[in-house]
Amino acid sequence: MWIHKGVALGNDYLVVDQAELPWPLTPARCAALCDRHNGIGSDGILIADLRDGIALRILNPDGTEAEKSGNGLRIFTAWLHGRGLIPGDWFSIRLVKDSVRARVEGTHADGSLDIRVEMGRASFRGEDVGFLPRAGEVLGGVLSLDSGGTAEIHTVSLSNPHCVVFVERLERPDFLARAPRLCTHAAFARGTNVQFARIAGEAALDVWIWERGAGETLASGSSACAAAAAAVRRGFLQPGAVEVRMPGGNADIFVSESFDIQLRGPARMLFRAELEPSRGRRLEGGATD
Repeated sequence: MWIHKGVALGNDYLVVDQAELPWPLTPARCAALCDRHNGIGSDGILIADLRDGIALRILNPDGTEAEKSGNGLRIFTAWLHGRGLIPGDWFSIRLVKDSVRARVEGTHADGSLDIRVEMGRASFRGEDVGFLPRAGEVLGGVLSLDSGGTAEIHTVSLSNPHCVVFVERLERPDFLARAPRLCTHAAFARGTNVQFARIAGEAALDVWIWERGAGETLASGSSACAAAAAAVRRGFLQPGAVEVRMPGGNADIFVSESFDIQLRGPARMLFRAELEPSRGRRLEGGATD
């Protein structure tokens, strides 16, 4: 079985073809493959299903399924492009909850592809992210944390859940203390992705990310979209182009007046490796396939 690895702004994913999988990708196998010391190492696994059009499943390192990933979608697009499986213009990708459109818009000097993805319309309703305390838009609601302290949160859904916290300064002790607790907070029925965001100019944001099922990541496309959408919804930024600056690099987000979101950024494939089918038993720690 061939496993491919790609990267988008420091966010890396493994890509496998569903038709080539010799065994199910159980949580134990996902954890083993994504392990950065004893496995290949990645922020998740992309499973391509090409039997009827183009479909994608996204697994976190702990084996849980993600509804959407902007960086994952761009890496998947780069993988499809390398195999000659996409047209020159927009094409559709089916996800577990909805579909998106993507296209390759060029090639950067380092060989990475310039890829744009239509991420869908942002919703700020708490019920759309599984926020239990109340329905309706949650924009600046104060949430108490389990071991003390509070966070002023903004719920955003792009078919996956986000919790945006605006701060005057990005400080690591604060981020490491509050972001993981928000990610698994009981107020979110299915957990949530967390973004700490700072307004960095008339059309710019600095963002740090703690992802559900993965922990801190260098970048996240859907998180960048959620933070930009929340900033526009609150009036901190105007609709239009927003540059989101993350530790792994910058993404260009376009937020329309109706909150339809586009994401643009680089992605490239790094390598492919052949995994013997018999290794599946070892990936389970000795369990029988």
